[in-house]
Amino acid sequence: MKARIKITLKTGVLDPQGKAIQHALTGLGFAGINDVRQGKYIEVDLADTAEPAAREKVDRICKDLLANTVIENYSYELVP
Repeated sequence: MKARIKITLKTGVLDPQGKAIQHALTGLGFAGINDVRQGKYIEVDLADTAEPAAREKVDRICKDLLANTVIENYSYELVP
């Protein structure tokens, strides 16, 4: 089973990398870009096949290591 994890900054948290990307896009001639927010995408291959155990493990992984829950949100989906 795989966990597809997305980590994004919470609303209201300054995103300097997103602003740099937005500035670069404007410089390349892409018009109409109002805002860019940058995040992380991580795939974890789990040995667990039982969904409740996999969800518990992924929550712990996100909270303990991958996401700074003070400034970041995380979401994930489990796929076979």
